[in-house]
Amino acid sequence: MRLPLIAGNWKMNTTVNEAVELVSQIRKGIGGAFDVEILVCPPFVSLTAVKEALQGSAIKLGAQNLHYEEKGAFTGEVSPLMLAGLCEYVIIGHSERRHIFGETSEIVNKKMGAALKAGLKPVLCIGEKLEDNEAGRTAEVVTEQLQTSLAGINVSAELVVAYEPVWAIGTGRAAHGKQVNETAALVRDVLAKLSSKEIAGEIRVLYGGSVTAENVAEFLEQSEIDGALVGGASLKSGQFITMIQEAEYIYFPNNLQSKDQMTWWNAHEE
Repeated sequence: MRLPLIAGNWKMNTTVNEAVELVSQIRKGIGGAFDVEILVCPPFVSLTAVKEALQGSAIKLGAQNLHYEEKGAFTGEVSPLMLAGLCEYVIIGHSERRHIFGETSEIVNKKMGAALKAGLKPVLCIGEKLEDNEAGRTAEVVTEQLQTSLAGINVSAELVVAYEPVWAIGTGRAAHGKQVNETAALVRDVLAKLSSKEIAGEIRVLYGGSVTAENVAEFLEQSEIDGALVGGASLKSGQFITMIQEAEYIYFPNNLQSKDQMTWWNAHEE
């Protein structure tokens, strides 16, 4: 069984103090041990403080981006070597990086290689635009992004792929579970051709795009989906905790925890 992963991408939100407070609320709210893997990705400036706040916790820490060079005259950039001592994961190729900052799949490919060389676990983001979806080009776009982003990369089970249709990110318009599952199956087929069927079967595929506590179960119940990459909802401790609990109920039904905890957090959410 692939280990489910619920990841929070905080994007350009929270000051250092706010980040520490948020992760402290999440840590307190989940209480005892969970079998699902939990990941938070705060802004660069908060990584050290959040790492300290997570001491003794099973919650994993990740970055939102990196540069593909180890060092040099790249003002404002952060290298994989800088991140390797701070966090375990790094998000690469998010659609906001691709479409706002002009990152191509070729650049994403360089970042993938740099992250793996530094010992970081990459969360590779892929997904089609609205016009591609409406024109029936989802499979074509996703396949091209995977093939180019992973060209020359030793694809292993350490890789996490997040399918995030661009038209669903931050719009409140989430994709449908069945549609996402079909695309996730396609992702796994492409990964099998780039590695092997066995390795592809071990790689986790997440869904991202307007995921909330109210709709997350629709995606987690799909056979090819192994978790979620959560944006705005991960900034609300009650929402994020509820999603973690939903994942626990779905993937590990014998580990039922009290719904009272979920109800309490929903009632006290800021």
